[in-house]
Amino acid sequence: MNVIPQWLIEKKRDGGALDAAEIRAFIDGYTRGSIPDYQMSALAMAIYFRGMTADETAVLTDAMMRSGDLVTFTNWPCPTADKHSTGGIGDKISLALGPLAASAGLAVPMIAGRGLGITGGTIDKLESIPRYDTRLSIDAFKRVVGEVGCSISGQTERLAPADKKLYALRDVTGTVPSIPLITASIMSKKLAEGADTLVFDVKCGRAAFMRTREDARALAQSLIRVGRSLNRKIGALITDMEQPLGRAVGNAVEVAEAIETLKGCGPADTRLLTIELTALMCELAGVYTDHATARRELATRLDDGRAFEVFRRMVTAQGGDVRVIDEPNRLPQPCAVMDVLAPQSGFVTFVDAQQIGRVVLQLGGGRVTTAEVIDPSVGVDRLVQAGERVEKGQPLMRLLAKDTAGAKALAVNAARAVRIGKDREPERIRVLESISG
Repeated sequence: MNVIPQWLIEKKRDGGALDAAEIRAFIDGYTRGSIPDYQMSALAMAIYFRGMTADETAVLTDAMMRSGDLVTFTNWPCPTADKHSTGGIGDKISLALGPLAASAGLAVPMIAGRGLGITGGTIDKLESIPRYDTRLSIDAFKRVVGEVGCSISGQTERLAPADKKLYALRDVTGTVPSIPLITASIMSKKLAEGADTLVFDVKCGRAAFMRTREDARALAQSLIRVGRSLNRKIGALITDMEQPLGRAVGNAVEVAEAIETLKGCGPADTRLLTIELTALMCELAGVYTDHATARRELATRLDDGRAFEVFRRMVTAQGGDVRVIDEPNRLPQPCAVMDVLAPQSGFVTFVDAQQIGRVVLQLGGGRVTTAEVIDPSVGVDRLVQAGERVEKGQPLMRLLAKDTAGAKALAVNAARAVRIGKDREPERIRVLESISG
């Protein structure tokens, strides 16, 4: 189809719905370079203001998915499934979920991303493991999935390239917070990796992309509509991201906490969310018939070491130093460690995830631009959680830093993230809502 870009921009600007051929031609032209950035920016802004119908969003997703290579698992001997999180502070769930799901009989091809700003990325965390290869070719990626049951790798240049170009453009043109564009961005990458079942962890709160529960629900429903229209089994959990997940925030420290979770230990909230998301995935894929059975069986696989063994095999298959699995002190270690002390006695009433994320970013554990290099050894660990009793002078957390001066400079900001009161707060609810397709 010969497309006149400005006509389609005007059509969307004026509130019209683009037909499938128009959307596909526009994305194809943009991917190949015949449609320039400024016209794609104009269309993105028109979509931001005018929105898209469910059918338009599905076609946009499919066009972006097909803009590059597709990973296929046709006639695979077991169901394929994956999970995506919209990002949070201390969110190391993917590291444990992939091996846990594989131990239950699923094949988990997981293409993960890097962090930007205060939100951490799964690939950055895994690269804390010496020599772990996050740049697998598609053939190597499929081989590891076949041999181990799961593989976690980064996005190749040829996987949904239209999304890679458009995402960078949206980031500098004020068009990021658009549910149709967010949906197409997330789904095009996930659909291109070939999984039949997809589960989404849509976070809401001050440290989440979607600040309110209503916005998180709207995004979850959009993801589910598109997934269903493209013949995937799909579901979502809306989860809280007002406070950090677990007790560690950073890169190497989150790998260590994920290892503890895979050994049947780890923080209760990290274990709970890992099991809940994996249970939904297994139920949708038909591995278990009901959620209660899935929870029970998955908890057993964490406790008896089967999930941990899959993680060990995945690290080995992707070239990582498997010694860190048994000896986490072989992970990158900080040059300086400093306790942040409680200024008073009482109960922890709140831990500000956004503030903790900013502290870790300033320590060097995150990046503001994609070109920045992170320090995998820095971060926060031994973080208190809401509801716990603390005494004056007791550590609220440890700062893991490049040097003592850097830790001292951020100690006051770190302390401000923890609120202490006289009364114990009600127990935190991590899973706010389940939405199934």
